[in-house]
Amino acid sequence: MTQSLVLGAGSKQLLHPKMFRPDERDPERDWDCPRLSRHLPSYRQDYEGGEPAAKMEVKTSLLDNMIGVGDMVLLEPLSEDSFLENLKNRFDHNEIYTYIGSVVISMNPYRSLPIYTPDKVEEYRNRNFYELSPHIYALADEAYRSLRDQDKDQCILITGESGAGKTEASKLVMSYVAAVCGKGQEVNKVKEQLLQSNPVLEAFGNAKTVRNDNSSRFGKYMDIEFDFKGDPLGGVISNYLLEKSRVVKQPRGERNFHVFYQLLSGASDDTLKKLKLHRDFSKYNYLSLDSAAVNGLDDAANFRTVRNAMQIVGFMEDEVQSVLELVAAVLKLGNIEFKPESRCNGTDESRIKDKNDLKEMCELLGIEQSVLERAFSYRTVEAKLEKVSTTLNVAQAYYARDALAKNLYSRLFSWLVTRINESIKAQAKTRHKVMGVLDIYGFEIFEDNSFEQFIINYCNEKLQQIFIELTLREEQEEYVREGIEWTNIEYFNNAIICDLIEKNQNGILAMLDEECLRPGTVTDETFLDKLNTVCAEHQHFESRLSKNSKFLTDHSLPHSCFRIQHYAGKVLYRVEGFVDKNNDLLYRDLSQAMYKANHSLIKQLFPEGNPAKVNLKRPPTAGFQFKASVGTLMRNLQTKNPNYIRCIKPNDKKASHIFNESLVRHQARYLGLMENVRVRRAGYAFRQPYEPCLERYKMLCKRTWPHWRGPAREGVEVLMTDLQVPADEFAYGRSKIFIGNPRTLFFLEERRRQCLQDLAALIQKIYRGWKCRSQFLLLKKSQIVVAAWYRRYAQQKKYRNIKSATTVVQSYTRGWQARKLLRELKYQKRCEEAVTTISAFWHGTQARRELRRLKDEARRKHAVAVIWAYWQGLKIRREYRKFFRANAGKKIYDFTIQRIMQKYFLGLKSTMPSMSPIDKNWPARPYRFLDGVHTELRRIFHLWRCKKYRSQFTEEKKAVYEEKLEASEIFKDKKALYPSSVSQPFKGDYLEITKNPKYQKLSSAMEDKVLLADVVNKINRANGKGTARIFLLTKNSVVLADHKTGQVKVSVPLPDLSSVSVSTQSDGFFALKLKEGAASAVKGDFLLSSERLIEIITKLHRTGATAADGEQLDIDISDEFLVQFKHDKVCVKFVQGLPRNGNSASCKRKNNRLLEVSVPTTA
Repeated sequence: MTQSLVLGAGSKQLLHPKMFRPDERDPERDWDCPRLSRHLPSYRQDYEGGEPAAKMEVKTSLLDNMIGVGDMVLLEPLSEDSFLENLKNRFDHNEIYTYIGSVVISMNPYRSLPIYTPDKVEEYRNRNFYELSPHIYALADEAYRSLRDQDKDQCILITGESGAGKTEASKLVMSYVAAVCGKGQEVNKVKEQLLQSNPVLEAFGNAKTVRNDNSSRFGKYMDIEFDFKGDPLGGVISNYLLEKSRVVKQPRGERNFHVFYQLLSGASDDTLKKLKLHRDFSKYNYLSLDSAAVNGLDDAANFRTVRNAMQIVGFMEDEVQSVLELVAAVLKLGNIEFKPESRCNGTDESRIKDKNDLKEMCELLGIEQSVLERAFSYRTVEAKLEKVSTTLNVAQAYYARDALAKNLYSRLFSWLVTRINESIKAQAKTRHKVMGVLDIYGFEIFEDNSFEQFIINYCNEKLQQIFIELTLREEQEEYVREGIEWTNIEYFNNAIICDLIEKNQNGILAMLDEECLRPGTVTDETFLDKLNTVCAEHQHFESRLSKNSKFLTDHSLPHSCFRIQHYAGKVLYRVEGFVDKNNDLLYRDLSQAMYKANHSLIKQLFPEGNPAKVNLKRPPTAGFQFKASVGTLMRNLQTKNPNYIRCIKPNDKKASHIFNESLVRHQARYLGLMENVRVRRAGYAFRQPYEPCLERYKMLCKRTWPHWRGPAREGVEVLMTDLQVPADEFAYGRSKIFIGNPRTLFFLEERRRQCLQDLAALIQKIYRGWKCRSQFLLLKKSQIVVAAWYRRYAQQKKYRNIKSATTVVQSYTRGWQARKLLRELKYQKRCEEAVTTISAFWHGTQARRELRRLKDEARRKHAVAVIWAYWQGLKIRREYRKFFRANAGKKIYDFTIQRIMQKYFLGLKSTMPSMSPIDKNWPARPYRFLDGVHTELRRIFHLWRCKKYRSQFTEEKKAVYEEKLEASEIFKDKKALYPSSVSQPFKGDYLEITKNPKYQKLSSAMEDKVLLADVVNKINRANGKGTARIFLLTKNSVVLADHKTGQVKVSVPLPDLSSVSVSTQSDGFFALKLKEGAASAVKGDFLLSSERLIEIITKLHRTGATAADGEQLDIDISDEFLVQFKHDKVCVKFVQGLPRNGNSASCKRKNNRLLEVSVPTTA
């Protein structure tokens, strides 16, 4: 289907109107030489040996110093290969933006580029769209200025596939608008809220996919509202088609939504404990593990960013907590698993395997566990006056669980969008200017296309349709406004494809809804049969089972699929899952169970669960809802001036500097970029107002250079006539000139470049001549001044030289006289010193001679004394030689013993045992005569080692060992229970009576510190059975209290205790015997039983010994003893027997005077 229309290249100006003003004097174009020297630094630099002037040229137009072609409308020749080659050329030079008229093509660089700085914002601020090189800021500035100055509502449509950079593009647009609009506390708050809404929606709506680490899994449209000054007042966000199936299942290599991983990684331990979660991702079935960690993505830091953003947007703390509880509930929901059970009537039903996760989820949401458990096991179908309840098998239970998880998360996301809208909506009720930003999926063609791709591509068909309509309307209005003859252009209208999908009765969506709503068996195959029947003759519909015979042998078209020829190409859709995904059913039992929750947010999310508002009508299908949303969006866009950003990813590896031509070609086709270029070039490829056109090209004609005094249009006519441009290549409008072929524009640009080179040479020549003349006059004037200054300087220098010479002569004369006098004085002094020196040498010689004489005399006397002494020694040795032989043996023996002892002690030093007191090793003695010393040294070393070991004990540890020692003295080899108590530490307070709130009243009743608190059994005389009592020991008394209520039953002062009786066997029975006549002995003695008998008796014995009266408590160890019960004495006898109650001893009443305790025989 074709249509005849007139097309052009858009109504944007090529150059900013403020660039050239013919009626104002321009200092850079004035021929006054001093002004030239001041305003042409680049030429001065070239003259002085610097960089060439061409390198200093500043970009003032899209056409200046262009890499490739900045606007695809000007591409010549135009083909798909040249289109891709131009994109690749610009991408290789980091030029990621390219125009198609007013459409911006954005290539994802996969790295940071220095083109988004505040300086760049200021560079593009209030500049014409074509004035600078292509940039997303140019489009954002054009849209903002049109909204602010011309009062036109704007919309920015951002499309492209996942990973192409749509989300980043929308952020850049919003950040630019926020940077260039007004300032102020309230305005800044609104801007901050609008910008901070992005992190919140990204956390809950974005996920890691194989194509993109931060892929938006929903479509977003934001209306930003401005006042008459252009300051933002607020905004409204609309979301489309959240991919909620990702909640329960993710493809290999992809993740669930970011918020799940951010919560587990970044929440504090207290928060996770409140939410009953663990940090380990592997504990949750809904989280994929193969891609849980993403390089360059810090989930913990992003969680803190999201919490901060929610606070800035206006979320209350309880709302944030409620949202996190619902996220945790979704994770818990995924861990619920089912097992099959068979009923007696032969039907299958399901049961939950492990109810722990269900319990924790119910606690989070405030739902009764039994209600939700029944909703997972049964389904209730309601008619007008009838209810039918059926059981769910395992597959249906899993379907119900996943449906609840998807609906819970999807409704939570919708609530978040609504809540953000409440915070950022404009407060003023006056009419607002609106700028819409649409970030939505691009056209998708996968190997396996399903229901999601079908409705996404339907949305893109509608966007393409509105693009054609709005573009043609804009072109038509400009042609009429300029008085240009209308040209009929043939183009493809995709309305026929939109009708195929959305037509009310025979459209694919309508037939899908009809198939979902009709009674009987409904499957994907019946839906495909219906399509084959109704759409068989449609030229854009293809199916193997249709009536059209040309597809019967098409093996590229499977039987369970159909194919639609979209504007961007043919797409094969697999019908499997179409019906289920369109139904999107949630069982009413689950909705009602959710509504019964006590959670503040759940009731808002499931209003249909209200029993008072039961609606038996079937809820609208997903396709119907999306069609309505798209219709609303299209009507909204038609009221605004559109601006387009087409995002393209250069490769699938997320790597920089890689351009995959086949991938880019595929995206260019389904984005319809070549179609856009052809539409823009269909009429006139280029248009420009007369004034900037004349200013740019006036140097090409002698009649218009340097100044044209008449109207700008006449100047352009003279210019075009002089250049002999064919008349069919351009047309004159009322305010613009229209150029049909890009070659004409390139011809003008080439002539202008050559002319600028000639003008630059002329300017350089004039400038250099003026500079040389100025330099000569300056040198001539300077010579006179320099000569005068030099003569003055020469006379001053001559005077200084004469003065300096006189001073030198005087100084030399005075120096000679001083040196002469000095020589005379030195000679006189040397004569006096010589006399003194000669005298001293003479006296020294005399003294040394006398000294030598005295030394010789002394040596002779000493030699005589030495010879005499040796002679006397010889005489004495000869006389006493016989006595020496008699004492030599004893001295040798003493020396030998001394060496043996020395060797023994040195050997003992190297073989000392360890410092452990229980180490019984000791080195062997080397000689028998050392037995006594060896034993004594071992004893002394052991005592010293024990002292060193004891010095390490704290006071508490000493007390424990003293108790253990006392227990050993009392019970060792006397009580069979003692050996098992040795390894058990004496803890004392086993009930933690001071910390346990249950015993708070009992603890407050104790005046003294509790030394021991334990549960014992009080033996009843009547039947020998035990009753649990709390046994408390303080330093002054023994207290028995009720185990359940903590009420004090008996308090016995320690002085009233006379003795304690125990058996010799391994039982825990003991009797507390009271003194006769004591106040606490009214009811008689106490027969008790405890597993910690050794500790109780030991502490009683120690406490009694340290009491005020200092009386020692007697310990009676016997297998038969008497116990006083009121007025009667009863004999307690211990016998060995077979185990009855496990391995514990049992007490049995034999008669009124005998209680027999049976103790199990130990092996």
